[in-house]
Amino acid sequence: MRRTLCAALLCIATASPALAQDITPADASSGKEVVVTATRVPTDVENLPASVTVVDRTTMEQRDYNTLADALSAIPGLRVVQEGGPGGVTSVFIRGTNSEHVLVLLDGMPINDSSNPAAAFNFGEDVLGDIERIEVVRGPMAAVYGSGAVGGVINLITRKGTQQGVHFTGDLAGGYPAQVRGVVNASGIEGPVDFSGTFESQSQRGYDTTPPREVINTNTPQGFRDMIGTINLGYTPIPGTRFSLLLRARQAVYGFDNYNGGPNFDDDNSTGRDSSLIGRVGVHSTLFGGTYETELFVGRIQENRGFRELLNPNDPNQATQFEGDNSYRTDVQWNNTVHLDDLIHIAALSATDFTYGYEYIGDSVRSASTLSFFGAPFASTTSGWMTTNAAYTGLQTTLWNRLTVTGQLRQDWVLGDTPLTWRLGAAYDVPEIATHFKASYGTAFLAPSLFERFGAEAGYQPNPGLKPEQARGWEAGFVTDIPAFGSPKSISVGVTYFNEQVQQLIDNITLPSGNFTYVNIDSAHLQGVETELTVRAAAWMTLTASYTYTYALDVQTGEVLLRRPQNAASLDAAIHPVPKLTIAPELLYTGEFQDFLTNNDGTFGSVGTSGAGIVANLTITYDVDPRVQFYTHVSNIFDSHFEPANGFAIPGPSVWTGVRLKL
Repeated sequence: MRRTLCAALLCIATASPALAQDITPADASSGKEVVVTATRVPTDVENLPASVTVVDRTTMEQRDYNTLADALSAIPGLRVVQEGGPGGVTSVFIRGTNSEHVLVLLDGMPINDSSNPAAAFNFGEDVLGDIERIEVVRGPMAAVYGSGAVGGVINLITRKGTQQGVHFTGDLAGGYPAQVRGVVNASGIEGPVDFSGTFESQSQRGYDTTPPREVINTNTPQGFRDMIGTINLGYTPIPGTRFSLLLRARQAVYGFDNYNGGPNFDDDNSTGRDSSLIGRVGVHSTLFGGTYETELFVGRIQENRGFRELLNPNDPNQATQFEGDNSYRTDVQWNNTVHLDDLIHIAALSATDFTYGYEYIGDSVRSASTLSFFGAPFASTTSGWMTTNAAYTGLQTTLWNRLTVTGQLRQDWVLGDTPLTWRLGAAYDVPEIATHFKASYGTAFLAPSLFERFGAEAGYQPNPGLKPEQARGWEAGFVTDIPAFGSPKSISVGVTYFNEQVQQLIDNITLPSGNFTYVNIDSAHLQGVETELTVRAAAWMTLTASYTYTYALDVQTGEVLLRRPQNAASLDAAIHPVPKLTIAPELLYTGEFQDFLTNNDGTFGSVGTSGAGIVANLTITYDVDPRVQFYTHVSNIFDSHFEPANGFAIPGPSVWTGVRLKL
């Protein structure tokens, strides 16, 4: 939708690495989950002083997560707000922070869209055919990754060749209402070359995003089509040195409703297109017998968005729209790790790693739009660019095989500003009570977006003097294992308290001239509790539940921030009643939240309470043999009419039935 609408939606929402990809996802010797996104050093999840959730390929298939929004919906502390179905503008709020406070990485490379008015990432357009695992780190992480990592970091790690020979996997599914999906992947290792190639295409008829309660509803589906092609190549001429090439192309086409002014209008001729092209080349080397690891890569991202809305005679706003946004990003990273435990021989110390590196980011944007309301046209063009340079360092060590301490420091230089961020954390293992404790404190920042500084829009006055938003926050918690059902780890309980303050928040104000602009005016206080419970009741059944309490407050007004429910919960299960059969139900609960309300006649109301909702999904898989798996997935089983954002309906029931092949 046009920039005015995107800016308005973001105003509502804000009312208020690289080395990771060259390791295996789990420690083969311990069987423990290993994550690198949190500290840039491969570390067992239980030894990280941060809240981390991993969604791996097995989980994606067991629950048939089709889109990125699906895969994030059950993670504690995350609030996914999708305006309709796939293709609809989708925001993710981590621990009550704004959607632009989430930094998204692809194999360690930042991919937030710089042409977006707030430089936020749209989570509504990516599918998962080429993704091996998703690592989600909650809390301030700017000391590791820079601007935008205020609420947390989401790292999408692509599929790679890991086994000798050539291997093929395929996924073909179709269902109701009028949807089809196909994914094929070829991967393997042949001599010094490792490779993975993925192609995915899908099409959905979709549902009308206008809620049935509104009289303007015309039951016009907002369709979605998406294609992704990814090539991931590696060449290892000598042991310890790997050259890499990543190419990823994506195109999404979708329908959207016309929400121009008032009353709203349920349109049937509005189409959005979004395409991106990502290329990256790099080299990773392990030197001096494994003591020193170094990596250098150069990445280039091109994002093209376009919106087209033809005149509909029934539209009370008589609106038309043609818009194109093009953004370009160059990312250069030099990342290094020195394994000091190979050099320092102290009995009390183990796994001591020193990290340091440099990053350069160059962003540029070009936009043009032509809008018309009631026959009154408006045309605008805008362009802008900015560069970011940064240097970082970090240290992580384990003392007495119990206490893991981490510290990171990063200095950024962006458009005349020099934010310095840091983070300290510790994780303490007490095996006597089967408990891991953790605590951390960190600072973060968000640089103003190109649109906020230089954008051109009807009634908008840019503000090149904006300052970065500043944040600081801390968390403390524990994870404990409780013996039951004849096993010492049948029950796992995790509790984390978080507290974060964000200052110099960028918000819009109306000028005496009647125009609007952005200024550093707001501040927010965010706090809450995340709880997780895993019950391994038997070898054939595992239950996973989470509950998050979030209190997100606008410090200036004393009001809670919009679209941040205080209560959210999820329940997942993996049940194997007989060999080869898996039943995986999922329940998602979202409590009441404040939002700008849309009346049943399609007109805008005032700020008020939007209702709670429960969404139920179910996936059933059957393994015919290790190479063939049949599955059925049902979304929104009970036809919930929940509105994740008031005025936007959740898609109705849908069914996928398909087969997966592994050759």
